[in-house]
Parts: sequence; C-alpha cells; structure tokens
Amino acid sequence: MFSALSLASLLAALPIVSSVPMWDIQAPFSPAFPYGSKPVRGVNLGGWLVLEPWITPSLFDNTGNPAIVDEWTFGLYQDRGAAEATLTQHWNTWITVSDFQEIAAAGLNHVRIPIGYWAFDVAPGEPYINGQQSYLFQAIGWAQTYDLKVIIDLHGAPGSQNGFDNSGQRLSSPQWQLNQTNIDRTNAIIKQLSYQFQHSQVVSIIAVLNEPAGFDGQQILDTTRQYWISSYGNIRYPTGQQANTYLLIHDAFQPLSYWNNFMPRNQYTGVAMDTHIYQMFTDQDVSLSETGHIQSACGNAGTLSNFDNNQLYTIVGEWTPAMTDCAKYLNGRGVGARYDGSISPGAPVYGSCIGQTGSGSTFSSDFKTFLRQMWEAQVITYEQASGWIQWTWKTEQADEWSYFAGLQYGWIPQDPTQHNYPNICG
Repeated sequence: MFSALSLASLLAALPIVSSVPMWDIQAPFSPAFPYGSKPVRGVNLGGWLVLEPWITPSLFDNTGNPAIVDEWTFGLYQDRGAAEATLTQHWNTWITVSDFQEIAAAGLNHVRIPIGYWAFDVAPGEPYINGQQSYLFQAIGWAQTYDLKVIIDLHGAPGSQNGFDNSGQRLSSPQWQLNQTNIDRTNAIIKQLSYQFQHSQVVSIIAVLNEPAGFDGQQILDTTRQYWISSYGNIRYPTGQQANTYLLIHDAFQPLSYWNNFMPRNQYTGVAMDTHIYQMFTDQDVSLSETGHIQSACGNAGTLSNFDNNQLYTIVGEWTPAMTDCAKYLNGRGVGARYDGSISPGAPVYGSCIGQTGSGSTFSSDFKTFLRQMWEAQVITYEQASGWIQWTWKTEQADEWSYFAGLQYGWIPQDPTQHNYPNICG
C-alpha cells in the first residue's frame, strides 16, 4: 500500500519546522474520537508485530540459542527460513479477528498496535524480517468491523530509541539520536503512515515513537523534542492541509511538568501526551505493600488531571494490574526479577514470585482480589485524565498482565465502568 511512496520522496517532502507552525488550517479538524470529552478505554496488542521475550517466551526458548534476546537477534542468529516460518505462524495466530470481537465485547473503544520501523524499511545489513504491514492493515479492517479506534504505535526506531528489547534491539544505551539518518528514516515512516491514514475514521492516533529514553541524557531529550515538533507537521499536515489524525507524543520518562507549555493548544491542535505508569521496575516500587501500591496508583490523579486540563490531553498508554516483575523474561531474556532477588547476585529480596505470575487458574482468591483492586484504582485514576490503554491483551505465561485472562478469571469486569471498589481512591 505504500509502494508508490519512496523513502527519498518522503524525506524530500518533510516539513521544516522552526517554531510556530504556519500550515493551512482551513480544512476542518474532525477527529474520529472525541478526545478530552470521552474516556479512552483500550488495550495494547503487545508481542504481536513486535516480539517481546516475556510475552511469548516460547518463540525464543524454541530457538535453543540464549543469544537470541530480541527481534534483531531473532533474525540474526538462526536459519532465516526457520525464523520467517516462525514469525509468519505467530503473526497469523497471536491476534485474530476473534480477539477484536472480544475486545469490543469487553466495552473497550481503542486498540494500540505496536509496530517496528523494520515493517516499513529494512536497510542493508539489518537482519530484521518484515511482513508485518499486511497484518496491520488487516487489523485496521477488523477494528472498523467492531467499531474500535486504532492507535498505530511506532514501537522501535532505527538504532533503538531506548535500548529495550521491545524496541527491536536490546542495547546498553540508545543509538537512535546519534545518527541523523536514523531520525530521517523515522520521519519518513511517520510521513508514510500519516499520508495513508490522514482521513481515516478508524486510525485516530499515530504515536510517533514509543518511550524514547530521556533519562539517557540531554542529547536524546533535545532530539526527541525536535522530533515531536517535526512530527506535528508530518501527522497533522501531511499534504499541507489539516488531517484528522491525532499526534501522540510520549513523556520520554520525564515528569509531566517537564512538558508544561510544550506544543500549547492555542498553537497546536490535535496533540495528546502518552505516559506509562508501572510499579515494578525499581526497588522502591517492588518493595511497596499492597496498600502502598494502591495508594501510589491513586496518588497520580492530581498530576494527570492537572496536565490533562491545562496542557495536553493525557492518555496512560501503558499500565498493568501486575505489581511485580516476576513474569519470566520481563527484565530481558536470561534476566531475573527484582522482587525475589534473582535479578543479580546479592540483590535484596522483597518476596517470593510463587503465586505472583503464571496461569490465572493458579492464583489465590486473595491475589485475584488485589489484582481487581489495582485494576480499579488505576482505571478510576486514569479516567480523571483522558483515559487508559492497558498493557497487554494476551501473554503466554504471565496472566497477571493479560486483559484477556483478567476477563476470564474475573479480576477485570466485562464492563469497564462496573467497579466493585468505586471508593478505593477515597
């Protein structure tokens, strides 16, 4: 579908933005969803078009090669024919039309679909296997059938924007910001997507880069800020006239206050902020009691609602009722957990992972009650901003993270507005 748009022509067409944009705003802005007035309630389709070892550990374990830790090495360190066959089988089966039917039946209105840059552009020497585009387009058709809005999420950029395995390439530090070619390639892909979906009534948002590692230093922060501005032109005005697509930017792991007065509404229309809230990736977080976790979740309400009301519509685009890092490979293939001290020799132990991860059929009633409380505390809190998208719909072995399993085992209600603990946040 993008064959007529070469990377070279797209790069040449990219707008150059210095400060306040001056595009033609005569075309009406008619977004496909009333962001800011109706809450986003959605789920991520994680581990489908971008592999993550903790979501589908069998794909990695079955290779028999412990050096295969991400999608880059998945294509690099095994027979290419075998890798292609495995991926094709996975793409055909991990998410199907029945998943979209069930997502809609659960009262949700959005799906966020992570996809890597290599679905659109594989350079010489890059071992990625592509073919994901057709599945993305098929998913958009399924979403239309079941009246779901789609957020296309560029989850991995050339060079990796964070060094996480979910960016496609696990590295000690991000490399995306170090090479202008990386940034140009990323902009060209976003331009492709925006041109294709500028008047879509299904693809309502394009998230132009997932989780750039702002914690890595000023260079990536500066690059990210400029990339967000460039993306405004690419998403909102792909042909010079106003499109209907929202631009979703990420907080780059900075406090929301860092972004005060960035892309203000009186100058930039159709921009929203994506923030991800997890409580298991630091020792401070995993050391919390159950009550402490609930209080921490509820404590985000003021910051979220203030930023949403006064700066940008704010969507919590990733979160989970799980409160430990016990899921196999969650911290990376071959890496243990903080919670039980297996992450490194001599690490502190905060509890046992037994009963904290695995099949929901093995979870105690007390644990399922806690998962329900954490789910409700977060949903209630995040709807004080513009809504939420839980990570993730399905997992192989970590049901505490799975929306599908939560519905099956009862810690997620079939109607997301029905709460057993409506006053959990006081």
